[in-house]
Amino acid sequence: MTPRQTNIALLWLTTLTLISGVGAFLIGTQAGHAVVLTHGVLGVGILVLSPWKSVIARRGLRRARHGSLLSLTLTFTILVALGTGILEVTGWADRLGPLTLMQAHVGSGVAAITLTWIHYRQRPVGTAPRDPSRRNLIRWTGLLSVSALIYVGTEGLWRLTSAPGGNRRFTGSHEILDVANVPATQWLNDRVQRLGTGHQVTITGTRYTAEEIAMGGDVVTATLDCTGGWYTTQEWSGTSLDRLIQETGGQSIVVRSVTGYWRRFPRSDAPRLLLATHAAGHPLRDGHGGPMRVVADGRRGYWWVKWVESVEVDDLPPWWQPPLPLA
Repeated sequence: MTPRQTNIALLWLTTLTLISGVGAFLIGTQAGHAVVLTHGVLGVGILVLSPWKSVIARRGLRRARHGSLLSLTLTFTILVALGTGILEVTGWADRLGPLTLMQAHVGSGVAAITLTWIHYRQRPVGTAPRDPSRRNLIRWTGLLSVSALIYVGTEGLWRLTSAPGGNRRFTGSHEILDVANVPATQWLNDRVQRLGTGHQVTITGTRYTAEEIAMGGDVVTATLDCTGGWYTTQEWSGTSLDRLIQETGGQSIVVRSVTGYWRRFPRSDAPRLLLATHAAGHPLRDGHGGPMRVVADGRRGYWWVKWVESVEVDDLPPWWQPPLPLA
């Protein structure tokens, strides 16, 4: 590829990689597998183009043009994003200093795409009449095909060698079998709450203690799939939200945490939502949302609201919320 074509390809690859990464966070069902595969193939595509881009970068640094520091910073963030992504997939490590690999991967990925577009604004790469040519279409198709072959080949290698990355879930998450080993993770600026057994939850105007919720006797086996890169399948017990809100109308169910965190579910999801007090027969620990949290099987971990304070039903549509929580 020419330098200009390489830059255009990298611009689109990094942009689509970010979009597919967000998509992988949003989808917790088997349908998300294609999004995760796409994310991986696009990441490999960036690696495949790196030799061509390194030649372009060296030429630019020799000319000491304005923006060289930005280019070096961009290169560093891309390397961190790719490196942490590879380590996360293999399962050979789970932290990068004080951060989890997923935190480092997401943070460096967002920084990389931001710097990429700033770099593009400083040194725009315009389109040319020959860009949509058959030759370029073959080049780009070939790039994605090679990337897909490399991705599929490495996935097969992990399985053949019984590497930790070989048994990932369709979301890319690694399994944790023992509930005692499940990490205490929070979304963005939330902190672990220590509410004690005296904490009560308000459900459509009625207050319940954790003990009353535990006596509901509803048990489900559900998979908590955290966007932090791990999942665990456990037996959760408590009371179904369908029994707690009963015949209350409305379009959506709003579950709020004592931290102010909240998620809105479709009213029709009530039979599949559990207000849980126990996991694997043990009371929920503080870091796991005790004394009460939502179990929402088929949804990613950020839907499983911890330290539940209230559950209300209203007439707003269930999509009336940010796709990903903002705090």
